Amino acid sequence: MRVLIATVTCGAGHLAAAAAMEEVWHAVHPDDVIEKIDLLKLFSLLHRKIYSDGYVKLVERAPELWGMVFAKSDNPKLLQRLKLIQRKFPSGSKQRFARHVKQFKPDVVLCTHYLPLETLTPMREKNDGPCPFVVCIVTDFEAHALWMESCVDLYCVAAEETKARLVARGVAAENVVVTGIPIAAKFSSKPDVRAVRKQYGLRDELPVLLVLSGGFGMGPVAEILAELDKASGQFQTFVVTGRNEELRRKLATQDRKHPTHVLGFSTNMHELMAVADLIITKPGGLTTSEALALGKPLFILNPIPGQEAANSDFLLEHGAAAKANRVEDLPYRVEQLLGSKKLNDMRKVAKSLGRANAAQTICREVLSRAPFSNPAK
Repeated sequence: MRVLIATVTCGAGHLAAAAAMEEVWHAVHPDDVIEKIDLLKLFSLLHRKIYSDGYVKLVERAPELWGMVFAKSDNPKLLQRLKLIQRKFPSGSKQRFARHVKQFKPDVVLCTHYLPLETLTPMREKNDGPCPFVVCIVTDFEAHALWMESCVDLYCVAAEETKARLVARGVAAENVVVTGIPIAAKFSSKPDVRAVRKQYGLRDELPVLLVLSGGFGMGPVAEILAELDKASGQFQTFVVTGRNEELRRKLATQDRKHPTHVLGFSTNMHELMAVADLIITKPGGLTTSEALALGKPLFILNPIPGQEAANSDFLLEHGAAAKANRVEDLPYRVEQLLGSKKLNDMRKVAKSLGRANAAQTICREVLSRAPFSNPAK
């Protein structure tokens, strides 16, 4: 089989989900021809900068505006009308992606972002090129209308609530399967917690907080650490600044009341999460799925309106997370949680919600449904 994995650099989660699918497909069907494409690389330099950097700047500086755009555009009928108009003025990037699909001739296309679907739909409607089995892998716990396209043969979603939203909006129930959000295989392993603690010089008697800024270094990490310094309880902290090297250097030079380890971009996130008692983070779909896979409760701080707020609602409704809307509330809330029965209950819920093998489940579902495919080994 020929498999095309299509994604877009717009936040780190879409890329991580695509990498997880590439990893598992290689493991299950090593003889298949697999290609991963980032549609952002098909954009013009100006369009690329606006699309990638624009999203980061918008959610950082005007989250309410992003939330309004997210809410207003979450209307399938409105979006379909807008897309019909948009297709009369095809963009260069979509034309380049269409040419790539025709040249590669995939049997299956796995989409971890909605943008590739906007090209695949008119191609199918016009019978223009190959007709692959199209899989839409929704990377949040709520399916925005942008993910809905007529070309999709199978939706793979995070939870039953996500499926219910799509079905309520007209998608056939048999074309939606609850798989979880695909994450790297290492999150299904069991790290040696004692060895990790020893590696970083962690004290056995103190609980561990893990503060995450996301792959692109977003979030009020400096403010979070400043507030945690005000907490009277005893704990130790890991801070991961992602690709924001300037932030890492700044934080690393500061003295802290509590033992603090400042790390940059980390490839051993599964180990850091494994030793954590509580993860303080923005509730992105991938980060959330990784934490749940390891049975780790989350503390959510001021989620961005839109997909983060929806992910936050899911976690809070199930009892796997706590939330504060203001950073100054953090010291009191953390002190109340650490060592409490509530934290232990959150841990149990997180473990029950975790789907560490989501990527394998997606692979198995696709191989059982796609025409002319061989079953998974």
